[in-house]
Amino acid sequence: MDLQPGDKAPAFKLATDDAGEVSLSGLKGHPFVLYFYPKDNTSGCTKEALEFNKLHKIFNELGVILIGVSKDSVASHDKFKANYKLSLTLASDADVKVARTYGVWVEKSMYGRKYMGMERATFLVDAKGKIRRIWRKVKVPEHAEAVLAAAKSL
Repeated sequence: MDLQPGDKAPAFKLATDDAGEVSLSGLKGHPFVLYFYPKDNTSGCTKEALEFNKLHKIFNELGVILIGVSKDSVASHDKFKANYKLSLTLASDADVKVARTYGVWVEKSMYGRKYMGMERATFLVDAKGKIRRIWRKVKVPEHAEAVLAAAKSL
């Protein structure tokens, strides 16, 4: 699926850390950031989580909910959050249905080997459930700040 800004965010329902759950219908009336990342406890993903976490309070003040999504289990997310004292929500997309729906489960290549994996991508969704911004193939440095700047315009 090739989502574009202006499209309605596809529905989702995911288990989260701390035995929680997050869904598009549950977020109705609240703007949110859905950021997809490859794997807990890897260098780039940890840096990205820490950058978003550093700005978590400002996102909260704006009323914007931050949700990180990876294929990792809820148990992995719980450990990841505890290790780095993260306060944002982490959701488990173990069967990658949501990643496929958002078009971020893609073919990757490393050392000439092709495999399927999670593309680092971020979606900014407004309170009406409309996608306002999409960042694909995200480079971690300064990404959280760019997302925050865009969120301020909601």
